Amino acid sequence: MNFSIFISLEIAYLIGAIPFSVLIGKFFFGKDVRKFGSGNAGATNSIRVLGKRAGIIVLLLDVAKGMVAVSLSYYFGNISLINEKFILYQFALGLAAAIGHIYPVYLWFKGGKGVATFFGVIVAVFPQIAIVCAFVFFIAFLLTKYVSLSSIIASIAFSLSVLFFYTDLPIQNRLFTIFIPLLIIYTHRENIKRLINKEENKFSFKKNNSNQ
Repeated sequence: MNFSIFISLEIAYLIGAIPFSVLIGKFFFGKDVRKFGSGNAGATNSIRVLGKRAGIIVLLLDVAKGMVAVSLSYYFGNISLINEKFILYQFALGLAAAIGHIYPVYLWFKGGKGVATFFGVIVAVFPQIAIVCAFVFFIAFLLTKYVSLSSIIASIAFSLSVLFFYTDLPIQNRLFTIFIPLLIIYTHRENIKRLINKEENKFSFKKNNSNQ
């Protein structure tokens, strides 16, 4: 592997691993979001524990992590040759950031679900598809009030949209688009169990400071 590419992937991981939910919770609210609500270090639990304004800031910062990670491709990659391999490189950077968010070294590898960071990657690589994903998410959320289910549906919509609209992508790029919803489903495996058992909590913008 080219050394500069290896370094860029490491940087992308470290960017993705920045735990904005924990940092904002501790510095501005004196709370560790991992000890309240669902215990997850992500934007959804931040909204529950810290309130809508702080949670939305966390959400935007987590999205930005994916976008910044992808932007590393323009510094470390060959921008004079933006082709399928370049897009694959961007996918790899985005995946590194998402893995950093899910398994952050700063939090002993226990982070969030990766949805917001993956969305930032989609915004950076396929902005038109990002609009489709956001639309699908909000429709699913309005109908169900389940963030977990809406996230899974939106991730599947991403994969299907890319496969449908970008038919000329090589097989390795297509595999990346399929891998994203698979990883999202994996990170939501406990939510899926609760959905099946009808135990999943519907989302509310009201603060929940319970540690249950």
